Amino acid sequence: MTYALLIADRSYSSWSLRGWLPFAAFDIPVEVSVTRLYDERFARDVAAFAPGRTVPVVRTPDGGLLTESIAIAWHLAEAFPDRGLLPAEPVARARAISLVSEMHAGFAALRGACPMNLRTAWGGFEVSDAVRSDLARLELIWRLALEAHGGPWLCGAYSLADVFFAPVATRIATYGLPASDMAQAYVARQLDHPAFRAWYEAGLSDGPEQPNYDMDLPRRPFPLPR
Repeated sequence: MTYALLIADRSYSSWSLRGWLPFAAFDIPVEVSVTRLYDERFARDVAAFAPGRTVPVVRTPDGGLLTESIAIAWHLAEAFPDRGLLPAEPVARARAISLVSEMHAGFAALRGACPMNLRTAWGGFEVSDAVRSDLARLELIWRLALEAHGGPWLCGAYSLADVFFAPVATRIATYGLPASDMAQAYVARQLDHPAFRAWYEAGLSDGPEQPNYDMDLPRRPFPLPR
């Protein structure tokens, strides 16, 4: 038996991206099923997979259920200690755990105003004070991590900390949010990671665009690095 993972539309479901990336980026085998947001089958698919209401959800090889992206992350780090999901060095490991936890619990203004959308970028997005506050916090914690551990990723090598900030990086790209050169470079690394690029390409075949994510703004191509 292997892991089984249920996700929703890859172009839109940021939580699904966080649930899937640890498997793809750290070469952990998993069987993936995809459901569709805002569709009558969503509740049915989730109920059939597990007694829950959200995605992502994972069935472990021994029959356990993981129904939160952070639970998936901690389980895989514990089950595969040799894959580097968390840094081995204690200070970097502590920072990575803290970054994952802060991302999982925080940045509500940014998340609410800027849903993940990989099908387009938007021009003319007006940034609220609450979103600016979240962006300032991102700038601070990213800079401190990159300076402390030397990059190119937040805690040195790619880790769960980067997994959890991947959807935020896409939001900066999609909405053209103000960001320093340091942050823009980190966003570009996120968008050019092989696992993210595979996710992006697969999302284009998940179905038509979701009208719930449309905005009355000028469209631009999503800025995937070439």
